[in-house]
Amino acid sequence: MTTVAGPDRFAFGENWRRFLAVIDDHRIHEAERSLVEMLGRPRLDGLRFLDVGSGSGLFSLAAWRLGATVHSFDFDPASVACTREMKRRFAGDDARWTVDRGSALDPDYLKSLGTADIVYSWGVLHHTGAMHRAMKLIAGLVAPGGMLYIALYNDQGWQSRGWWFVKRSYNVLPGALHFLIVAPVMLVLWGPRTIVDMIQGHPFSTFRDYSSTRGMSAWHGLFDWVGGFPYEVARPDDVMGFYERLGFSLREIRKRNGLGCNEFVFALER
Repeated sequence: MTTVAGPDRFAFGENWRRFLAVIDDHRIHEAERSLVEMLGRPRLDGLRFLDVGSGSGLFSLAAWRLGATVHSFDFDPASVACTREMKRRFAGDDARWTVDRGSALDPDYLKSLGTADIVYSWGVLHHTGAMHRAMKLIAGLVAPGGMLYIALYNDQGWQSRGWWFVKRSYNVLPGALHFLIVAPVMLVLWGPRTIVDMIQGHPFSTFRDYSSTRGMSAWHGLFDWVGGFPYEVARPDDVMGFYERLGFSLREIRKRNGLGCNEFVFALER
C-alpha cells in the first residue's frame, strides 16, 4: 500500500468510528444537501461516484441515496471498517456500493478503478503526505465530461505553519496527554462563539447545530482538526491553476477566509 505518511499519522479511522454513534437521518440529509448544492444536480442516478478517502462513509451513503453507483476507498483500515459499517446499516448488500482499501498515492490501484463521473475527495489529499502528487493522480480518475469535487485546507501563511506544529505535537504525545493540546485549541476555536451564544441566551447552540454543516459533528471535527496529520495547505488560486493546466474548468468554489477547507468542483472537458 503506497503512502508517505509516517508513524505520527493521526488515527483518522478511530475518530470516525466514534462518529458512527451519532449518525442519524438529519446528518445524512445534510450530507445529501451539500452534494446537491455543490454539484448542481438534484439526483445522481446513472452516475458512477468515486469516494477517495471515504472516512466514515457518510458521503458515500449520501451519493448512494441520491442514486449513484458508489465505490469507496480509504488508506486507513479503521476508516474502511467505518465505511463498511455505514453500508451495512443503510444499504445492506446492495451491489451499487462497493468498499475497498486503497491509497490515493498508489497509481496501480487507481488505474484498476477506471474512471468515474464524479470523483469526490473532501479533506483527504492534504493528509496523504504528498498532496500535489495525490491531486494529480486522482485527476486521472475523472471520466471525460465528469466532475472532480475536492476540498483542501486553506493556506493561512504563518498561522498554517503554527497549526502544523500543533497537529504534530498532538500525534507525538502519549494519548493520556492529548488534553494538553485539545483543551486550549477548543478554547481558541469555540470560546468566543460560545460566549456570544451565552450572551444571546442560547448557550452552546452553535456547537450543537454544527451538524447543519455537511452533517458533521463539532466534537469529532475538533479532534479531526487538532490531530489531522500529515498536514498540507493550498491557496485557492494555486489549486485552480493546477487543475486548469490538466484540462479542468472551475464550476463551483467556496472559499474560506480562515480555518478549514476551500471547496472546488471542476469539470473535465470532453
